[in-house]
Amino acid sequence: MKVMALNNLRKFRVLFKYPNSRALLGSFRHINDIHQQNKKYNDESKNNGSGHGRSKLWTTGLPIATATAITAYLICNHKDAIIPNVSAFTTPPLSGRRKQYNFLADVVHACAPSVVYIEIKDMRQFDYYTGKPVTASNGSGFIIDSNGLILTNAHVVINKPHTMVQVRLNDGRTFPGVVEDIDQTSDLATVRIQCKDLPVMTLGQSSTLRSGEWVVALGSPLALSNTVTAGVVSSTQRASQELGLKNRDINYIQTDAAITFGNSGGPLVNLDGEAIGVNSMKVTAGISFAIPIDYVKLFLKRAEERRKEGVSRMDYPAKRYMGITMLTLTPDILFELKNRTQNVPSDLTHGVLVWKVIIGSPAHTGGLYPGDIVTQINEKEIKNSSDVYEALAAKTKSLDITIFRGLKKMTVKIVPEDP
Repeated sequence: MKVMALNNLRKFRVLFKYPNSRALLGSFRHINDIHQQNKKYNDESKNNGSGHGRSKLWTTGLPIATATAITAYLICNHKDAIIPNVSAFTTPPLSGRRKQYNFLADVVHACAPSVVYIEIKDMRQFDYYTGKPVTASNGSGFIIDSNGLILTNAHVVINKPHTMVQVRLNDGRTFPGVVEDIDQTSDLATVRIQCKDLPVMTLGQSSTLRSGEWVVALGSPLALSNTVTAGVVSSTQRASQELGLKNRDINYIQTDAAITFGNSGGPLVNLDGEAIGVNSMKVTAGISFAIPIDYVKLFLKRAEERRKEGVSRMDYPAKRYMGITMLTLTPDILFELKNRTQNVPSDLTHGVLVWKVIIGSPAHTGGLYPGDIVTQINEKEIKNSSDVYEALAAKTKSLDITIFRGLKKMTVKIVPEDP
């Protein structure tokens, strides 16, 4: 009996020798033969009355062993049919998207080397630790000639007496600057530094600019040099009269790019990397203005003609210095402000918005803050920036300025500096 069982087991082992389904069918036939022989053996054992316990063991154990062997075979050789392969979902790589969609980075890469940071140093005040002149104010500009000619805003370089201009390039080098030409009416100026072979900003055309186009503003807001912001053109025909700017026949570019203190004089560029404007002023978040580059080209042409003649235009009048940058609040601007913030009195109909205060200036010392709205000076109504200039030209030593700071009405006293 043991010999027969061993023979049956030898037959059973062939199950593991067949590599395909046909061999598996042959294995089932061998298993069936084994089962029939064991059944015959059990019947004989019952008749003879011997080996009952062992026959029961073989009868019970063989099907279990058979099932185990078949399962093992299928798992080893046909596991894909029993347990299908399911590939895990993986996010496709985004490296191609960076190259395809980061068009703003390409613009910045092309334009940034020609953008400069401009500091106005007060030659009467010196830093306690370094002994160097303190920074009275700052702004931005961009190189328009490889021999060191820089374009910026006039209010960046003429806003304080007893100062010097210092220019820092994109690569970190610093040079003293000399103001060559100023047109205060258009708020444009050129500064010269003694350096050659500089990267030059390409000047585009603002006449072809359309509302909705992407633009990039480069500059040094809050003295943070090499800063980039982006937005769209909100309007290409914002007349100077709408902004309360008298004696200026300019249609400003309005953009929602984030522009703040220090951006003044920096370039507003299109997606081709061409300057299409000079950042000039901000009203509130989402409302900023730039001087169109076509108007700038006229200023540069006249400045070049004067330079060839050996003269420059420095025709800004000498007046007392207060140390603020301001914007007339026209009805349209007031409407926008009231819609964007609740800190503007609902019954306010006129005034001048103070959007920048020079640190250390008479305005700063007297208590003026950015965001204040000037409505009266020495009890005279202030309706536009020209009224402020008239007050500075008066012989009165001090100015009692009525302002709104949020919804609170208050008065501050300022003593302007003589030129």
